Amino acid sequence: MNDRMFDSPVYVKDGSTLVREIACLEDALDFLEDWPANRRNLVYETALRACRRVYEADYPLSAARDAFKGFAKSAHILKDVDAPFPWMTMDKAKGGGVIA
Repeated sequence: MNDRMFDSPVYVKDGSTLVREIACLEDALDFLEDWPANRRNLVYETALRACRRVYEADYPLSAARDAFKGFAKSAHILKDVDAPFPWMTMDKAKGGGVIA
């Protein structure tokens, strides 16, 4: 098991329709490293630095998660997931099977 899993995942919009779950430090680092260079700013740099400090040294994982979440919020990509995604619920009227 990954000892760098976040207590709770952070959900971010990746493109116009895809929502990505960032569940651990490695997910956050991958996302940040792929972030377009022309959209990087001070908040991005802070989140990246926090994630790298957790990866390289004894730094609280919660601080990296909070920094990543702050970055996502400032970049307007944070997705608040209060309700389950549509595929997580079953429409009882339509059944739950797959048409063969």
